[in-house]
Amino acid sequence: MEHKPDTIKVSASHKEEVFATHADLHVTVKGSSLLSSNEAMKKAKEVNQLLEALKQVGVKEEAVTLQGVNVSTSSGAVLKSSTASYRLKIRCEDLAKFAEILDVISSQKNATLTQTEWKYDEDAAREALLLTTLEKAKSKAAKIAQAMGVKLLGVYDLMENTYDEELAMPFQAQAKAAFRSAPAEPEPSLGMDVQHSKTIHVNVDIWYRVSEF
Repeated sequence: MEHKPDTIKVSASHKEEVFATHADLHVTVKGSSLLSSNEAMKKAKEVNQLLEALKQVGVKEEAVTLQGVNVSTSSGAVLKSSTASYRLKIRCEDLAKFAEILDVISSQKNATLTQTEWKYDEDAAREALLLTTLEKAKSKAAKIAQAMGVKLLGVYDLMENTYDEELAMPFQAQAKAAFRSAPAEPEPSLGMDVQHSKTIHVNVDIWYRVSEF
């Protein structure tokens, strides 16, 4: 039978709020004509109007990509006169411009913001959190070992669990209508976050090998 070394189990956890570094805004634009994906970004009137307005607030052309096109027709046949819904993704690298981009989208009568995806520098944040948690576990183990009169010999086993509290934050169509129906104010409320964060948790369970009592 394999001998299992004497061990003590130490648990530690740490959590930290992480702020979004950029965001992807998903927008649907209803067009009066159907164009191929290659032509839509420049020739679809409603799409082009949105792109031109976005340029005015500093959004570069390459920050807007066409995700798909949905055809709407009452006759059942797809014709050149068929209307289309163009699904766009707008990358907002500078969150200081987020509110301006929202204002541009809400000012376009054919555009609807359907979802906002907040993006984070998660790899760096999770690594920093893990190191902090491991230091807490190491310090805790050293105090326990000293109190028990034993020495730490090494790590026998380690389990890590990382999760975050990110909640889905879809931007509902009715919020856009609220923008227009709300009375004018010097600082209007958009009814949604213009800066976003989430809390990341890291938990570790470490079994330390110890000397005999």
